[in-house]
Amino acid sequence: MAPPSQHCFNAINGATNNGAVSVVMVATPQQKLPCPTLLDADEFRRQGHQVIDFIANYYGRMGDYPVHPSVTPGFLRSLLPEAAPSRPEPDAFGSALRDVRDLILPGITHWQSPRHFAHFPASSSTVGALGEALTAGINVIPFTWTASPAATELEMVVVDWLGKALHLPESLLFAGGGGGALLGTSCEAILCALVAARDRKLAEIGGKRIVDLVVYCSDQTHFAFRKAARIAGIQRDQCREIRTCHANMFALSPTKLHAAMQADVDAGLVPLFLCATVGTTQTTAVDPIGELCAVAAPHGVWVHVDAAYAGSALVCPEFRHVIDGVESVDSFSMNAHKWLLANNDCCAMWFKKPCALIAALGTEQEYILRDPAASDVVDYKDWTLTLTRRFRALKVWLVLRCYGVDGLRDHVRSHVRMAEAFENMVKADGRFEVVTDRRFALVCFRLRPQEEFGGEKTANELNRSLLEEVNAVSSGPYMSSANVGGMYVLRCAVGSTLTGERHVEDAWKVVQDRASAILHRMEIVYSVLG
Repeated sequence: MAPPSQHCFNAINGATNNGAVSVVMVATPQQKLPCPTLLDADEFRRQGHQVIDFIANYYGRMGDYPVHPSVTPGFLRSLLPEAAPSRPEPDAFGSALRDVRDLILPGITHWQSPRHFAHFPASSSTVGALGEALTAGINVIPFTWTASPAATELEMVVVDWLGKALHLPESLLFAGGGGGALLGTSCEAILCALVAARDRKLAEIGGKRIVDLVVYCSDQTHFAFRKAARIAGIQRDQCREIRTCHANMFALSPTKLHAAMQADVDAGLVPLFLCATVGTTQTTAVDPIGELCAVAAPHGVWVHVDAAYAGSALVCPEFRHVIDGVESVDSFSMNAHKWLLANNDCCAMWFKKPCALIAALGTEQEYILRDPAASDVVDYKDWTLTLTRRFRALKVWLVLRCYGVDGLRDHVRSHVRMAEAFENMVKADGRFEVVTDRRFALVCFRLRPQEEFGGEKTANELNRSLLEEVNAVSSGPYMSSANVGGMYVLRCAVGSTLTGERHVEDAWKVVQDRASAILHRMEIVYSVLG
């Protein structure tokens, strides 16, 4: 057999040509060589500059777009070809970017708009975006330690860094015998915790009793929990949604939870899992974690805390009290992509006893890249639902390094201050009321019931009309609604990275103007009817 050529030797040993590794490939008559530009460094550099310029221009022109587009279903399908091209057109990448600019951007909801107040933020930062690019470029798959040792260990470091920044108890960190992982969303975290709790309980009482398991939440808990319960095999009618009330700011009542659990025990059922929430989606209600854990403990119930949105606020010491009693929970999750500048998708999950999670999700089969000698390591395939997973730790590490914990605190506090300013403007206008206590950066408000126009009977329709008119203003703002305690309320969630004080002030002016127009029309209608 002939020795390898010098060209092959250079390729194997990493010799480069203009930054790209030279690889010699021999094609059989039946094969075609792959496109040489698939990982060409020079081409990547050229296209990469185009993308960075495109995104930078997008940020700079954000104010030119309506926050929410006025489009109808099927609008984009009619503008694009029915099938993908068989061959690329000349300058296909540049042409595609032009289509993104001209066809796609005008038809999306601009979550990074400074006038987006409808949802909890999907916070972006330049470092977070570049971290995503770096992750995609390196493109490793850290499903076992051996598959990517540094990726695995960086994730372990990062979840401890983040846990300490959020003032979580040491028992949830690797440093204290617990541990964590980075997932895509809180939906995955809740399901992982629920499956771990299910298997732990069934190991005690027997697998056939899965039909007796009961899970608990409030009527404000995110629907992801009920979905996870169904996936985990919990009977639909054994997911207890405990009613909350306005008098308690829609927090879950420990007294009601105790009654529900005891009733199930008396009926021969088995309490399994409680999903408590810190910062509910509708109103940012905060469930009393310590008191709920005291209720759950005698029944051996697993307690998970979903702090998807409000967990980010824990970087600020003044919010630490909202998780009083967290030392007693079994698991905790929050979305760093919502308010900590980490870009989608990035949910951090911590467990007090990871062994329960590994027992439920672990696999015994040996994989090609698993080193039998690496026995005392974390294999993240056993911590999550998926085998293939992203190197999310890299962007979180970059965000923490480049902004620092103090920088993240400043970011959160700036939004809290702006929300407080909006709240004060609402309170200063006697026509409006703030419906729930503002805890973080969400203000829930409504036009007060107008007695001369029907009072509470017409209040919901009045506020529904107000939201429609506010969101119809092409320049924004874009807000959302909630229906709590029978009240239709408007939600103003401050959180976009680009939002400043003037955007909040402009949003309030639009709300006031639209309210004045609606009330004037109602005066005319009622004067005619009267």
